[in-house]
Amino acid sequence: MRVLGVDPGTKTFDVVVLEEGAVKAEKSVETATIARDPGILISVVEALEADYIVAPSGYGVPVTRGDEVLDPRKFAVEILLLSTEEDIKRGVHMGELGIWVYDALAKVVEHLVKTYKSKVLFLPSVILLPTVPIYRKLNKIDMGTVDKLAAAFIAIYGYSQRESLDYSNVSIIVTELGFGYNATIAVNRGKIVDGIGGTYASIGTLTAGSLDLEVVVRAEHWDRWDVFHGGIFYYTNTFDINILAEAYEKNEEPLASVFKGFVEATAKDITRALIASPRAEAVVLTGRHSRVELIRKLLQEFIRDIEVLHAQLLRGAMISKEGAQGYAAIGEGIIGGFFKDLVEYMEIKKSCGTVADYLIHEKLRKFKERIQRTYKELVTKPKLCTEPLIP
Repeated sequence: MRVLGVDPGTKTFDVVVLEEGAVKAEKSVETATIARDPGILISVVEALEADYIVAPSGYGVPVTRGDEVLDPRKFAVEILLLSTEEDIKRGVHMGELGIWVYDALAKVVEHLVKTYKSKVLFLPSVILLPTVPIYRKLNKIDMGTVDKLAAAFIAIYGYSQRESLDYSNVSIIVTELGFGYNATIAVNRGKIVDGIGGTYASIGTLTAGSLDLEVVVRAEHWDRWDVFHGGIFYYTNTFDINILAEAYEKNEEPLASVFKGFVEATAKDITRALIASPRAEAVVLTGRHSRVELIRKLLQEFIRDIEVLHAQLLRGAMISKEGAQGYAAIGEGIIGGFFKDLVEYMEIKKSCGTVADYLIHEKLRKFKERIQRTYKELVTKPKLCTEPLIP
């Protein structure tokens, strides 16, 4: 079986085709290009002729097939992207690239579901996994979006291969350093047990990350696309992490301090994740910015007790990121292919509920109820959690 995965990255969309655990085809297209014309992504997917397609899944749903989705456009906008048509309309009108991408994703999801039906798969994010305890989910949504879970999947598999370990002996911290967002995921004995997602993590390159509530309440209004803003790239007026790294090495202020602050903040997230995985033997880096060796070196200086290393990619991979490989690998496992054992061990198919289930702040009640209601309306076989949810 040829299984295709699509990772909708902030900088590029990566498409990967797997067969028997090896990369057989891969393609990378600039996100801005797809935002302008989503038909380009559709053409890429169709040209690669896969048996199954793992579609962009955003904030995630329990494992769902395309023929279970009743209204793919609404499903994509409201459940996968946690947005509304009004958000999309206003963001597109204002020229927000992130919202243009959301609109393109919704169009792609709608096309894939209508065309391929049961051959399309949607995946969960970290918060939907049963291996993450409820008490760690309170007032959280982004504990790691689907692409971060997918990258962690590749990191777990690669580390087990590198060290010749059973999955039950893999305890690591996976830190994804994407173009716009960071995320840190705790893996204990081969299972994901906690996650600090991109919009909840410390400051990123594009996103402001986790904000002091005293800062939040000072803003008169927030828009859906504000999660794309407030990071160090906007502050320094450069969108190239290498420029900041060079400034650090030359001690050129203020860029040097901004770069060090970014890396130190990532190290703090790693330290937080170690609470959930105290036996972790390594920090495994994934994502576009993990390729900057200075970042790895500085993280190693901050995290002195365990090794900081790069993720091992799948056989045949040359240009695709770990997230895209993970999308395809999880899909291959779900249909009973090469990665079946790891999918089963990580309990990915047991994912359940919605990403809003654990919100307890009283001002989020209406949002929570809307997401839960919409999910049940749009999926023929909604997978609700049998464990008691927080009221």
